[in-house]
Amino acid sequence: MFERIKKAFFGESRDEARDTRGPASRTAASPVSEWAASRGFGFSANPDGDGLALEGRINGKRWRMELGRPTRKFIRDEELRGRAELGIDENIAVLVLNRSLKEALEKAAYSIITDPLQTTADPNLPEEMRWLAMYDEVAWGSLPEAFWTRFAVLADRRENALAWLDPELARMMLDWPEPAPLAQTPFMMMLLRGKAYMRMEYQPADMPTLQHASIIFTAACESALGTLAAPINRP
Repeated sequence: MFERIKKAFFGESRDEARDTRGPASRTAASPVSEWAASRGFGFSANPDGDGLALEGRINGKRWRMELGRPTRKFIRDEELRGRAELGIDENIAVLVLNRSLKEALEKAAYSIITDPLQTTADPNLPEEMRWLAMYDEVAWGSLPEAFWTRFAVLADRRENALAWLDPELARMMLDWPEPAPLAQTPFMMMLLRGKAYMRMEYQPADMPTLQHASIIFTAACESALGTLAAPINRP
């Protein structure tokens, strides 16, 4: 694809994107705190009201989800982002994202690599663009057609994606509470460097969206821990 997007944009770019400084979180802390306590999650909110966080453990592995200003240019207003230190095999790389976002990233990548004035990589490019060049899209028949219409899956190896994205996790990613996020609402979830990540635009900006996103992310972490454990080094 585009000569693997010109060797992943002329070389390596920074992994962490800059803060685009969107508006502060508008989600009320008190209902979230009460719901988090009912689920056994930790809760914290910034004193200035500029975001909140949920955290917990799955099989002893720590996870954290934050709501706040976006850290990617393709996300507007507020962003939900999750991260978990799973300790799975660090060689595994799987990315699932909605197709509209994949197409937008590909279009932006193509614009960059065909610009005759572009001679060096922009250090603020999100690493998601480089993944489009590094990993192949994969698919299989056990997930519903509606999933493949809405999402694309990229992976280092097809069997890793197949092990992680089981039918129940795929169903959760499709069955959002109403009013549900649109198919075009930016969403991605990934396994990389032994960790799990999630990133999405917080739309609709309401409690059901936050609750369901946390359920999806924790289920994704549990699935990865159950099927993609790090190899045991034996003497």
